[in-house]
Amino acid sequence: MESTQQLPAKEAMRNLYASYQPVFMQVLELMEQKLKTVISLPSNPTYKSRIKSFDSYYKKILRKKSEDAASRTLVPLTDMIGIRVICAFLEDLDVVEKQLQAAFDVTEIERKGNDQTVKEFGYESVHVLVKIPKECMPTLAEPQLPADTVVEIQIRTILQDAWAEVEHELIYKSEFNPFDKPLRRKLASINASLTLADIIFQEIRDYQKKLQNELDFRRNTFYEKADFVTGETQHDAKQQAPLPPPESIVDTSPYTKGTIDDLVLEALHAHNTGNLQKAVHIYTQILESTPQPPAIVQSVILKHRGMAYFAQNRYDESLADFKQSIAQDPKNFRAYYYEGIVYSVQGNEKDAIKSFDASIELNAYHSHVYYRRALSYFNLGDYQKALADLDAADRLGLKSEDAQLLRSKLMKKFDMSL
Repeated sequence: MESTQQLPAKEAMRNLYASYQPVFMQVLELMEQKLKTVISLPSNPTYKSRIKSFDSYYKKILRKKSEDAASRTLVPLTDMIGIRVICAFLEDLDVVEKQLQAAFDVTEIERKGNDQTVKEFGYESVHVLVKIPKECMPTLAEPQLPADTVVEIQIRTILQDAWAEVEHELIYKSEFNPFDKPLRRKLASINASLTLADIIFQEIRDYQKKLQNELDFRRNTFYEKADFVTGETQHDAKQQAPLPPPESIVDTSPYTKGTIDDLVLEALHAHNTGNLQKAVHIYTQILESTPQPPAIVQSVILKHRGMAYFAQNRYDESLADFKQSIAQDPKNFRAYYYEGIVYSVQGNEKDAIKSFDASIELNAYHSHVYYRRALSYFNLGDYQKALADLDAADRLGLKSEDAQLLRSKLMKKFDMSL
């Protein structure tokens, strides 16, 4: 009889819980706004917010201690107010977790699914409980939130979230849990496949970063070579940039050996480590392969081979490759830019300006093209246009020593003309 009297009155509790909904919603909205300012990732995450439904809340209350269940005041649960941060890659999860720890007062971090074996099919997720900061507290005077109210922030990848949603419907919300082994194996297999997909996506992401570093290095080496040949560099002794570490990105490539992607990786590594003959050979092998690569692929490979020829002082062959690259992809603004650099190196400033014009027409926000065109105008004695281009490069954020050197030269020319 005593235990029956301690059972919570469901309707009274429902009304009490409903009275807090405006408060919950305000906290939820303010917390999500704060999260969007706190979390910074290369790929913007998506956010899902929810207030726990009363039915779910009530079921959980019934499982708590009898004194909590019989309470006439709101019993706070850690997941009443929840926000899910859904990220693209596994690496993002640690980044978000650290950003949350730096921005909030974290009371608990739970890693769901870490203790599961490969035969199990529960979902994986990082749950971070945070205290509500002052700026996210509700402006409504009543009802007052319990002092120990927290917000649960869940961090997942897109695939983890997809599986969690399905698992929630099939397992958590269902009164039936699969007991037969074949069905359990199927569920575990699906979960394992999604986990493997997340790992593979992260491996590709890691590889892309390494590849981008190699591409950036090769491009910067090309620019430094152009500065050296044209005598426009401010750097002492006009030294070449140091070569990257000898470790090959080919070894970490997720691509199948012998494919175009794999050959491109091998060529780029040879290119960046100074083995230019090998790089040219592989680029040529790709271009002559059967079936012939698509035009857009040919354009990219021709551009790379042109840069390798340039590094070998084979300017005519370099120029020919850049022209072919443009023919295969007329929207390739960088190929026009590189073509202009070769013309400039050869002393053909008028054709260089035409190439830079074409590059700017396709992409008006590439600051280095304005700088290069300014150099050509300077060499032709058109100082007003050179200064205008230098100003444009400056507005686009170019603050290099070489640009400052050119500006100094221009100022001297203007002083001499007064």
